[in-house]
Amino acid sequence: MKKDIIYSLSGLYRDDFRVTGYRFGKGEKTCCIIGSLRGDEIQQLYMCGQLVKALAAIEKKGDFAHDREVLVIPSLNSYSTNIGRRFWCLDNTDINRMFPGDPEGETTQRIAAGVFEEIKQYKYGVQFASFYIPGVFIPHVRMMKTCKENTSLANLFGLQYVVLRTPIAMDRTTLNFNWQVSGTAAFSVYTNATETIDENSAELGVSAVLRFLSRMGVIKYRCHGGYMGTIIDEDDMMNVKSGSAGIFRGARSVGDEVKRGDVLAQIIHPYEGVVVSEITAPADGIVFFAHKKPLVTENTLAFKMIKRLHK
Repeated sequence: MKKDIIYSLSGLYRDDFRVTGYRFGKGEKTCCIIGSLRGDEIQQLYMCGQLVKALAAIEKKGDFAHDREVLVIPSLNSYSTNIGRRFWCLDNTDINRMFPGDPEGETTQRIAAGVFEEIKQYKYGVQFASFYIPGVFIPHVRMMKTCKENTSLANLFGLQYVVLRTPIAMDRTTLNFNWQVSGTAAFSVYTNATETIDENSAELGVSAVLRFLSRMGVIKYRCHGGYMGTIIDEDDMMNVKSGSAGIFRGARSVGDEVKRGDVLAQIIHPYEGVVVSEITAPADGIVFFAHKKPLVTENTLAFKMIKRLHK
């Protein structure tokens, strides 16, 4: 294992900002794994740490291919993590909306540009990602539809679902999109937490990356074979929104099978304690994403459902 500074910025009033990477193996730049891009992505940071520990042990045993290199970058936003902020602590901008970056631009644009110059050289890219709305997913692999996506490769992670997303305007400045259009086969791995650590889904995420590296011939690693993932287009999912604001009382969890009309959640009046509305399933299906925060505003995306295709 070799520890490198991938990018740094001089700090006026505190220690220099550094993006640290851990390199394993030597030779072809095969796979880069990125963790926390936002300061509150603690689960994603934790998974990268566990991956560094696992890869260090594999390399020490001599179970790394002699001509392949893997780079793990646990965080691109340690400043914000240190003070408990989600976005860049100085101007509240989102690094994952700044790619491919600008070396002469604002701070987060320069960070994105400096890091991207290094990581775009890798054949495969994996991001431990979080959703823009707080909530819980069924662990899955996600790819942008850029005409360069490869669902067969995505299935090598062995997770239950592979989700394809049609990029919209805001996606075109994300890491995943820019990785793909620059020639890297890019995958986003989603698990069950962001601001907290969910050990079970974190283990699934780390194992998925190790399984992928093993199946690509980068490492020798014995693991459970995982799933032959179901391919889903995100456009085919049902978005279920809250009809009113209030305290959110979830009645269903991700992975639950539900029938049309089943109550997914109740919205409670915060002052009077009564149920002001219920969120119900619009069709038979499986809960894929669920809102997690105790409060919800009107018209917020509360659930995503996979519609059952066969009865």
